Amino acid sequence: MLENGYALGMIETVGFPALVAATDAAAKAADVRCVTYHGADAGIVTIYIVGDVASVTAAVAVGEAEARRVGQLRHSRVIPRPDRSVMQMVLQQLEKQKAKDPPKPAGKQATDKQKNDAAKTATPTSKEE
Repeated sequence: MLENGYALGMIETVGFPALVAATDAAAKAADVRCVTYHGADAGIVTIYIVGDVASVTAAVAVGEAEARRVGQLRHSRVIPRPDRSVMQMVLQQLEKQKAKDPPKPAGKQATDKQKNDAAKTATPTSKEE
C-alpha cells in the first residue's frame, strides 16, 4: 500500500456510533482497508482508510453520507499519494494502540464457563441416604 497509487482517506465524526456506521459503509462501498481509528476529546473520532485513489474517494463519500445519517460528521479528507512519512505516522499510531492493548487470551470465557458448570455439578442439590 505504500506505492505511489494509493490514497489516505479520513472521516471524522462526533460519537462512536456514527464512526462505526461510516466505517462499515465505506468498507462495503469500495476495495479499501480501514487501517485504524483515533479518538480525541469530546467524542471526536477519526477513521483512516487506505486504498487506490478512486476507491478511497468513493468510500469516503459513502462514509460521509452514512455518518450524517447516523450522527454528526465533522470533516473528511482524501489525500491522494500522501508522502511516505504521513502513512508511517498513521501506522505508528496503529502500533501504539496495539502495544497499549495487550491481546486477550483465547478461550478464557469458555474456561470460566467450564469452571462454573463444574462447580454446579459438584455441589449436590439433594442428599441421598
